Amino acid sequence: MERRGIDIFLLIVVLTLVGIGLIMVLSASSIQALSNFGDTYYFFKRQVAWAAIGLGAMLFLARIDYHFWGKIGRVIILVALGVLIIVLIPQVGYIAGGARRWLVFGPVVVQASEVAKFALIIYLAGYLAGKNEKVIKSLEGLWPPLLIIALFLYLIILEPDLGTAVSIGITMFLMLFAAGVKLQHLGVLVLVAAPFLYYFVMGEAYRRQRFLAFLNPWQDPLDSGFHIIQSLYALGSGGLFGLGFGQSKQKFFYLPAPSTDFIFAVLGEELGLIGGVLILVLFFLLAWRGLAIAINAPDLLGTLLAVGLTAMIMVQVLINIGVVTGSLPVTGISLPFISYGGSSLVIMLSSVGILLNISRQLRS
Repeated sequence: MERRGIDIFLLIVVLTLVGIGLIMVLSASSIQALSNFGDTYYFFKRQVAWAAIGLGAMLFLARIDYHFWGKIGRVIILVALGVLIIVLIPQVGYIAGGARRWLVFGPVVVQASEVAKFALIIYLAGYLAGKNEKVIKSLEGLWPPLLIIALFLYLIILEPDLGTAVSIGITMFLMLFAAGVKLQHLGVLVLVAAPFLYYFVMGEAYRRQRFLAFLNPWQDPLDSGFHIIQSLYALGSGGLFGLGFGQSKQKFFYLPAPSTDFIFAVLGEELGLIGGVLILVLFFLLAWRGLAIAINAPDLLGTLLAVGLTAMIMVQVLINIGVVTGSLPVTGISLPFISYGGSSLVIMLSSVGILLNISRQLRS
């Protein structure tokens, strides 16, 4: 192992994504900001502030030895559990869009599930790195983390936020695979989880309606299929080169959540297929560097942290773009580094900070 500089390529990719994200938040949120707050730059200014905080956190964490996270996994998981419980308390958790997902501290709004996903990755990486042999040989060693993960997912579903719960579940699965857990044990986990997922999707009328709508959104274009249809209109209108920055028509109250969940649709409308492909290429490069860091990490903790943090970002990217393009059922998942949202941006940039620190200690 040798000390080296941080992964500059990864840093450039992330800074580029953040820059594009700020530009798109300005465009996608301007109409809603003017209508609700009388200030076209309301959301943009807040996102710039969060970006500054997130970049500061990223640079700070890039200097903190990643082994530190393996030592405080239990503390972080307890803090995150407390946050998930507190947000569900009536009159405490902030409700928006029918979901109780946020804690409000004056001008600061924190999404509980963002803290939870970060904490679970830290905890699971530390646990698996410390007890790898036991975990690989039998399911017995997996029960403690699996119970904690199940509890966290259940609390997140209660908010309700099934999309985030699914993305976290996939991330945890990939970390278990990277740790060397036997395929038959992973298969058992999938078989156990499948009926619960089916129940949570089909057991609630609105979730069932969303799932069926993505199969044929034009069957109910004014209700359950509305989100997908408006998103496809935006992407189709952009063509190859786009309508130009700030020229989106769908953001004029046609497209739901234009600056958050469906910001990629606005990006496609304004920057066209070329702009959309550029974003996909940047995320592909991020995944490549994240996996390269994981493969060359000096120990299992570094590998699992890099796998978990990279998977967290990329699973969210795939789900968000899948929803926007009508390939997946509509769910409330934002696009990392691009969508409006302070706590998400800070968590994502903090995760990159840890990746950058691991990159400083790669095997020669």
